[in-house]
Amino acid sequence: MSEIEIVKPMDIEKRSFEIITERLNGRTFGPELDDIVKRVIHTSADFEYADQLVFSEGVVEKALAAIKAGATIVTDTQMAWSGINKKILESFGGSAVCFMSDEDVAKEAKAREITRAMVSMEKAAGLEGPVIFAIGNAPTALIRIHELVAEQKLSPALIIGVPVGFVNVVEAKELIIQSKIPHIVARGNKGGSNIAAAICNALLYKLRR
Repeated sequence: MSEIEIVKPMDIEKRSFEIITERLNGRTFGPELDDIVKRVIHTSADFEYADQLVFSEGVVEKALAAIKAGATIVTDTQMAWSGINKKILESFGGSAVCFMSDEDVAKEAKAREITRAMVSMEKAAGLEGPVIFAIGNAPTALIRIHELVAEQKLSPALIIGVPVGFVNVVEAKELIIQSKIPHIVARGNKGGSNIAAAICNALLYKLRR
């Protein structure tokens, strides 16, 4: 049995990232992506994300520009919304929103027999300024975003596409990967609201004031 390492509370995250770096055996992802990949691994303790995360060209630069311009981050779960560091986001004039529990969204989704996530994305299309989508649960949200872009009703600054599950999850992610929309996507079935929030925070921490 190995000895327990005593780590001061303020040093736990730092030590965790050191362990992640050690276990990656020297593998790096470039200065822009390194901290994003490692934060996702830190959140999930899953090293497979090192191979599953897909980044469109220049996506980090575009995402940071959007945040600096006061972007709204739209999530598909309250859990993802809760996990985002809103203090940093708000310091640039931005905000995070989740429409999933809105009464009008629930009513319309029921009337049209579609998911709340789809209606939420339609509602987000009415937002002003740059919009970042952080999708960790609903593949239907990604599908509807893709449709809205095709209909020229939406132009996302970034899509974080990391829904978890089995029904249409892989297919929805591939729609985004094959598109020209700036994206960070976790290929395959893995993901979740915690991963969506982790990616948002990794971007925000690059701009920490």
